[in-house]
Amino acid sequence: MTESNTGVLVGKSAFITGASTGIGAAAARVFCREGARVTLVARRERELAELTAELTAAGHQAQYVVADVTRSQDAARAVDVAVEAYGRLDAAFNNAGLASFPGPMHLMDDEVYDSVMDVNVRGVWNCMRPELVAMLESGGGSIVNNSSTAGLVATAAGSPYIAAKHAVIGLTKAAAKEYAAHGIRVNALATGATRSDMVAGWLAEDHPAREDAMAGKAMLKRLAEAREIAEAAVWLCADRASYITGTTLAVDGGRLAN
Repeated sequence: MTESNTGVLVGKSAFITGASTGIGAAAARVFCREGARVTLVARRERELAELTAELTAAGHQAQYVVADVTRSQDAARAVDVAVEAYGRLDAAFNNAGLASFPGPMHLMDDEVYDSVMDVNVRGVWNCMRPELVAMLESGGGSIVNNSSTAGLVATAAGSPYIAAKHAVIGLTKAAAKEYAAHGIRVNALATGATRSDMVAGWLAEDHPAREDAMAGKAMLKRLAEAREIAEAAVWLCADRASYITGTTLAVDGGRLAN
C-alpha cells in the first residue's frame, strides 16, 4: 500500500490526539489512507513509534509527538511540530479521552472528577486553541472533537464522564459560531460504545454479559469498531462535509434513536 492519490484528504495536514491505541490509532490509519499527512499525539511513546513506523513503511507521511493534552504547553508544542513539518494545519481530530466507571455521584472522589474533566474537557480546550491559531494563519480548516452519546443523554457512564462529554459539545458549538467566518468548521462525534482499549477494561469485569447489555442498546445490536468512528471523523474533516459545522454527529448504531 502506498500513499493515496485519490483520497479525500490528499495534501492535507491532520493532527490526531489519543493516537496510540483504539479510535485514535484507527483514525491514523484511515486519515493516511485518504492521503493526509498526519501528526500523531499521545502519552505512550512505544505505541506511537510502532504505529508511525507502520504508516511510513506503507508510504504515508506520518510523525508523532509524545505529549499530555492536559498540559497547555504540550498541546501547543505538538501543534507547532505539525505546522513546522507540513507547513500548515488543515484538520484536527481531538480524540484523547478518559472514562469514569459507573457509580453513585455521592460516592465518587474529587480525584475522579478532576481527572476525567482534565483529559476530556481541558484536553480539548488546550488543543483547540493552538489548532485555531494555526488554521487562522492558513485560511481555514476542520476540527472534530470526540464526544459521546453521554454528551447528549444520561447513560450508564459515570456522572463526571457525562458532564465532561456534554462540555465537549458546548465547546464545539461555541467554536463553530466564533470561527465560521474564518472558514473553520468545528463539529463533534457522539460516539457510541466502541470496541477499544477504554471500553475493554470495563467489559473485562463482566464479559460477555456486560458487552451484550451495551450492544443491545443500539439498533444494530453490536459495538462499533474503532475504524467506523474514524471514518466519520475523516468525513467531517473532508471538503465533502463543507456545509457542516456546529453539529454533533451520532455514530452510535442507532442508540439515541432507539
